[in-house]
Amino acid sequence: MDPRVSVVILAAGLGTRMKSKTVKVLHRAGGLTVVEHVVRTGQAVAASSDIVVITGHQAEKVQQTLAPYKVRFALQPEPKGTGHAVKCAQSELPKEGLLLVLYGDAPLISVDTVHRLIAAQTASDAAGTVLTTRVPDPTGYGRIVRDNEGNVAAIVEQKAANPEQLKIDEINSGIYCFRADLLWKHIDSITTNNPAGEYYLTDIVAILRDHGYPTKPLELPVADELLGINTRVELAEVDRIFRAAKVKSLMLDGVTIERPDTVTVDVDVTIGRDTIVESHVRLLGATEIGEDCVIGAGSVLRNAKLGDAVLLDPYTLVADSSIGSAASVGPFARLRMNNQVGEKVHIGNFVELKNTHMGVGAKAGHLAYLGDASIGAKVNVGAGTITCNYDGVNKHRTVVGEGAFLGSNSTLVAPIEIGAGSYVAAASVVTDTVPQDALAIGRGRQSNKEGWAKVRRETIKKK
Repeated sequence: MDPRVSVVILAAGLGTRMKSKTVKVLHRAGGLTVVEHVVRTGQAVAASSDIVVITGHQAEKVQQTLAPYKVRFALQPEPKGTGHAVKCAQSELPKEGLLLVLYGDAPLISVDTVHRLIAAQTASDAAGTVLTTRVPDPTGYGRIVRDNEGNVAAIVEQKAANPEQLKIDEINSGIYCFRADLLWKHIDSITTNNPAGEYYLTDIVAILRDHGYPTKPLELPVADELLGINTRVELAEVDRIFRAAKVKSLMLDGVTIERPDTVTVDVDVTIGRDTIVESHVRLLGATEIGEDCVIGAGSVLRNAKLGDAVLLDPYTLVADSSIGSAASVGPFARLRMNNQVGEKVHIGNFVELKNTHMGVGAKAGHLAYLGDASIGAKVNVGAGTITCNYDGVNKHRTVVGEGAFLGSNSTLVAPIEIGAGSYVAAASVVTDTVPQDALAIGRGRQSNKEGWAKVRRETIKKK
């Protein structure tokens, strides 16, 4: 029977080298905060209730960010080292089974590697297993000192290493899988007898060894997964790695991405087969795109949902909105906040929608603003039409019935209802309900003054 796995994630540090007012683990890479990636990895091997995130700096913000994940938290009130951080979670974690230790600023560790680490520990009689790797320049890292049997005799930090130990190229990742009972039994033996005056979790290896319990290494052949984030340069590299992997995965699944080096795709985005993504597109958040779509160059989608065969012409912006199958939008259109665009709708250039529903087959071809509106099926919205939805205090709704025709430069002063099948004459200001199948004219009557222009020109000449 597989042992119960619990996870502790160290996320208490500020990250001074980031030179930021925001704590390091809340910076974003691949569309998520750094610590969210680590929590998701933890959730692949443990129940959320068995995952404890150690917080310190900006603890409330970290907890708010991770609230949807239903994990638990423990506060490290003072930065006294990694050993002290783990100790702070002792009362929140099981005393039996396995304890996986992850770092909140090392988001590239894969689920596959974590499974391998747990499997290695489960199959051994060791007290713990530590992930290691070899690097050309180990400066700054803790060195793995092995004994004659290949076990980890000690992990020696850079500041405490002697000349021979500094030559070792095998380094500590800081990621461990321990037998929980042995870790908790001996964790109080960690002392601050080191140049930094901190409680190093690495010291537990030698402590366990002294009590007859070995720690085994699991060496990764490639160090990329263990890349931590300390500076914005490293953050950018991690972001690049996440996005490159995402784009590659989409292309292997049947999505055409032109100029993939110019395209930004967050890790939670989904795209159907045979969709084409043109250059310089940004697909953000939880965006979902169906099959056979075309996403035009320079378009930006955030938390958007597109059906199949949607055409987005270049430089279209869609946020928190849905677009039905076979609709066409753009170029230079903007859909912001809570729009529901039906199937086969056409939205043209320089049209803006906000909190608006457009029924099947409706059209707004040019230069319109539709805010807080319900536009019925097969409605034609003329160029320059606007809904006046704000009275200075409150927002009001405009309802346009099926098959209505709104002439160019119509101004619809909400709250108002335009009946099905009705017409609004061009350049009308409409303030009252328009009955079904009626014609609404809300403009001044035209009058022609014969000869007026000629007289005016002659008057100007005399001056």
